Amino acid sequence: MTARALMFQGTGSDVGKSLLVAGLARALTNRGLKVQPFKPQNMSNNAAVTADGGEIGRAQALQARAAKVPLSVHMNPVLLKPQSEVGAQVVVQGRVQGNAKASEYQGMKAALMPRVMESFELLKSQADIVLVEGAGSASEVNLRRNDIANMGFARAADVPVILIGDIDRGGVIASIAGTKLVLDAEDAAMIQGFIVNRFRGDPTLFADGMAMIEAHTGWQQIGLLPFFSEARRLPAEDALALDAAAIDKTGAKIRIAVPVLPHISNFDDLDPLDAEADVDVIRVRPGEVLPADADLVLLPGSKATISDLETFKAAGFDIDLAAHVRRGGYVLGLCGGYQMLGRTVRDPDGMEGVSATVEGLGLLDVDTTLSSEKRLEAVTGISADGISFAGYEMHIGQTTGSDCERPFARIAGAADGATAKNGRVFGTYVHGLFADDRQRSAWLQRLGGKASTIDYEAGVDEVLDRLAQHMEKHLDIEALLRLAK
Repeated sequence: MTARALMFQGTGSDVGKSLLVAGLARALTNRGLKVQPFKPQNMSNNAAVTADGGEIGRAQALQARAAKVPLSVHMNPVLLKPQSEVGAQVVVQGRVQGNAKASEYQGMKAALMPRVMESFELLKSQADIVLVEGAGSASEVNLRRNDIANMGFARAADVPVILIGDIDRGGVIASIAGTKLVLDAEDAAMIQGFIVNRFRGDPTLFADGMAMIEAHTGWQQIGLLPFFSEARRLPAEDALALDAAAIDKTGAKIRIAVPVLPHISNFDDLDPLDAEADVDVIRVRPGEVLPADADLVLLPGSKATISDLETFKAAGFDIDLAAHVRRGGYVLGLCGGYQMLGRTVRDPDGMEGVSATVEGLGLLDVDTTLSSEKRLEAVTGISADGISFAGYEMHIGQTTGSDCERPFARIAGAADGATAKNGRVFGTYVHGLFADDRQRSAWLQRLGGKASTIDYEAGVDEVLDRLAQHMEKHLDIEALLRLAK
């Protein structure tokens, strides 16, 4: 029996497509269906490592978790990872194919469609239903030629579409009705229904609005979905999530400052710390000052280490960081942040743009050389303080130097990372460190707090179950199953 499929496109970016698909994936899985998530093309610097050593967008990793299936490179066959001067790194079925500027990529898309269809057909063979997520806006008709992310895929694969609008940003009636207005008639015919997302207040007050959208478009209303406040407890994919309102942590005993740089990546490393009631994670942007009372300054990953390092210095963060170290504060660099903490970062082959060697922050006695070889691997190890952990590595470059003789951890018997002589500055290539309850507890105690009482991973699954219940309550799931083709 051939699997059914249903695609979810949005009136714009960040209307909640990823979260909605994750919730539906868990809801349908709980009903006993075999579900596979799929996104033909994604643009994100938040990625996850698959079991076969590839990478996909973080949203598809969350959706796979919701569906209780292993991660596969086929869930996101084309991943674009924005860099600096070189445009975006193009990852196809989990492997880096090269770099392309936006204009160059437009010419590549037609050749990528067969790979997209190959991945889609493979997932269909493993599922009762495939939930497909579009990218950006369905109404970007200027990019329709050779499209593989939205209507181009829907038409090629003959997959019905549900359109999602976000009432929280305003103008949702016009954005949904306007989408039909600008679409080619054959593209518009692919849309079978619509969902209005992130509603707040009395739903009866928007009943007329739903009817108006239905009258203007002829599309079936699937549901008015109330705002789901617990979404912030799930790993976010888009850097727009970093601009969300800060969590009020008045009275928190531990303060962690995180410089937010233009090419920040894998920032879900922060989520487990946000989940701790006694930890205040302060995102600091260029133009602001690293807080003097921070216990830890955490430098997260970067898709363009040299460019972000230059931004870090231009913002004066290097001066703030040096003062933080003089006061006896702790510093931890993850992946690209680790590379920045060294003496130099060399890019002889121009992996991030032009060939260059730049001075690092000099807080670790190490040097990094970037190269084309990329390490993508789930890892387990033991940190230097004897605490076990599980995480993953996703980086280019090799880092060496005398501080590597005091490794941050050992992975499969090999040294990883570095520790400064003062014992307060650390660097590691391991992502997902704080999602491990053992490591997070050790760090909280190192910073003067108490051991964590949270089972972080179990908490994510509990939120996914509540999200599924939210979908079941407010959406016409039966209608979605009937519309799936």
